[in-house]
Amino acid sequence: MYRDKRIALVIPAYNEERLIGSTLESVPELIDHIIVVDDASTDNMPALLRDHMARDPRIEVIRHATNRGPGAGIITGYKRVLAEGYDIAVVCGGDNQMPLDQVPQLLAPLIDGHADYTKGNRFMHRSRSLAVIPGEMPMTRVVGNMIITMLTKIASGYYKVADVVDGFTAINREALEGVDWDHAWVGYGYPMDFLIRLNACGLNALDVPRRAIYLPGERQSQIKGLRYALRVSPMLVRGFFWRLWTKYVLWDFHPLVFFFAFGMTLLPAGLLYGVFLIWQQLSQHGVSGPRAIVSALLIITGLQFLLFAMLFDMDESNQR
Repeated sequence: MYRDKRIALVIPAYNEERLIGSTLESVPELIDHIIVVDDASTDNMPALLRDHMARDPRIEVIRHATNRGPGAGIITGYKRVLAEGYDIAVVCGGDNQMPLDQVPQLLAPLIDGHADYTKGNRFMHRSRSLAVIPGEMPMTRVVGNMIITMLTKIASGYYKVADVVDGFTAINREALEGVDWDHAWVGYGYPMDFLIRLNACGLNALDVPRRAIYLPGERQSQIKGLRYALRVSPMLVRGFFWRLWTKYVLWDFHPLVFFFAFGMTLLPAGLLYGVFLIWQQLSQHGVSGPRAIVSALLIITGLQFLLFAMLFDMDESNQR
């Protein structure tokens, strides 16, 4: 119990025999229940979990029959949290790379009513400044993280969140009940899909500064820069259009959908027409002034529509 709230910790884990023990040993006393979701591990982790269950009655293990992905593990934990009636679910990995001593910082905005979902942000640590220092986070991962973050800001509508791949999160019961988890993304890239679905439900997400932990000699995040960004981009594009349709057409209405539609039509049309005019000029066919003006107007107007659409979307996201 923490500030009159029952807190559960969800730990999705797959083949984490080396680090699951240290992860469980670092769980603070404020956690009432620990749900470890074993995603069909093939190593010695199940035996280690049984040993820890004998020593800590808070631990419960749920095992998937087949490997389904980290997102599926979290969703299984969320459903268990709902079934058991807990107020807040905290999520961390089983690799001992998330600072569980900072759980109170994740919980405070939820309990105080400032957010429905909080997530760690390793870039806000140290007085909310960009906290990437040599040896703490590899630069290749920083670049990949930034690319994915920019795409996710637009897709999710949470323009003020960053470090979107961070899996150190907390969510209140209202948000757990509001999202249809049966249709959520279950593989890598799940944090971004979760944000999209939370925004579609009109819920508030908030970044919380947290320190980064990288253990020497241990396997790190699955993010591999540009390749990872390309891998999740189709999901983000689909999620973006799904969110617009669900939030601003199906469940409610906002004219920003027209702004996005016009912007996505006029800007590409202007750019393509401009490329065509450049080709004509290079081919000695010549380009008249009015035709060049039409291309410029299409580009400028389309860009303005997109910027206004993003501004309206940011405002509707209701960041507290």
